[in-house]
Amino acid sequence: MTFNIKPNSRVLDIGSGGEPFSDANFLIDRYPGKTHHRYNPLKTNNLPFSQGDAEFLPFKDKCFDFVYCAHVLEHVENPVRALLEIQRVGKRGYIEVPTKMSDTLFNFARMNHFHKWHISIIGKTLIFIEYTENDRRDTGNQELFYMAHSLFPNHFKSMFRRNKDLFTNMFLWDDSFVFYIFEKNGKLISTNDNIR
Repeated sequence: MTFNIKPNSRVLDIGSGGEPFSDANFLIDRYPGKTHHRYNPLKTNNLPFSQGDAEFLPFKDKCFDFVYCAHVLEHVENPVRALLEIQRVGKRGYIEVPTKMSDTLFNFARMNHFHKWHISIIGKTLIFIEYTENDRRDTGNQELFYMAHSLFPNHFKSMFRRNKDLFTNMFLWDDSFVFYIFEKNGKLISTNDNIR
């Protein structure tokens, strides 16, 4: 995916973790120490770093030209607040989240305090749906996860890399975007659809 980030742009990585976005020049992460949310230690690459939460970003309105947020929003307690904050501080950006299939296949869905939401994209709209207990399935097999993330080449890892869109939702936005948040029983919790 091409981001078309211009030189000298102010680029924020939300949830930068152990592998910060290569074009970022500002980083924020909720967990500076060890956490079950990542497998590697925090890395700042000597860039300006803030400890903080996606739901309460300590930055001025529209102060970033581009906001990158990958594999964070499926964890947040209040996605409305996080999504409004991302749009508040950024002029444009990129959001990346796992697909429901990926969560199920790699057994992330079964973990009660890990991913709270599965997220879909329809056009320029994000749809958040809270996981139900029935959604929290376990395939009973960890081998696919280990093969996909192996240091060694294998057929499953090759397929996984070739078909990123089956495992990851990738969402570029410019200025603003629409979202809908549904609770586990299907009730619409919130939307910002009335902004358009």
